[in-house]
Amino acid sequence: MLYLVPTPVGNLEDITLRALRVLKECDLILAEDTRTSGLLLKHFDIRRPMLSYHKFNEHQTVAHIVERLQAGETVAVVSDAGTPGISDPGFLVAREASRAGVEVCCLPGATAFVPALVSSGLPCDKFCFEGFLPQKKGRQTRLKELADETRTIVFYESPHRVVKALQQFAEVFGEERPVAVCREISKIHEEVIRGTVAEALAHFTTHEPRGEFVIIVGGKLEKPEKPEQPERSK
Repeated sequence: MLYLVPTPVGNLEDITLRALRVLKECDLILAEDTRTSGLLLKHFDIRRPMLSYHKFNEHQTVAHIVERLQAGETVAVVSDAGTPGISDPGFLVAREASRAGVEVCCLPGATAFVPALVSSGLPCDKFCFEGFLPQKKGRQTRLKELADETRTIVFYESPHRVVKALQQFAEVFGEERPVAVCREISKIHEEVIRGTVAEALAHFTTHEPRGEFVIIVGGKLEKPEKPEQPERSK
């Protein structure tokens, strides 16, 4: 069995009882960063073997992991925070394990974008998850492709690119597009700045962005169709 195990994005109390049980009982834990995950495991007194598994080595190690799974071992995948596979390693091993006939199970649990989306005040019945935009090549092109997206759009962004992102949103989406900039989800300094793109840009131009960010952008409003003009009787 391969388990994808969500871990807290902030408050350690956000981990589930089921996640703790799986981590305590599995044969191996694949960790994006063994140092980061080691602190979490130590906090909950979990002592299981760990193996480093991240975007720089996953292609080299996935075949070995699948062999261990086929041999009957239970493996749990964790990222530094949140649900593996969501802008973090996890997809490749899940795909290859399922192709090899291994049962794959993702536990429900912590992820940053869901609480950010739900608390944003923007429509969340339909949304488009973009994760991290390309840092350089293709960034502007992707934004232009999203300019006419009518669903709410979810972005992840690093603190040193938040102002740049908001500037680009203003240029492509318009300064009046509604936005919610959420930082430090489930942490002591959790904060949500709601308003227009222009208002959020003004805020973070004067307040240095710090922490981890999820930016929720309202979709483009669809123009109402013009009512048909009644035919005039001759």
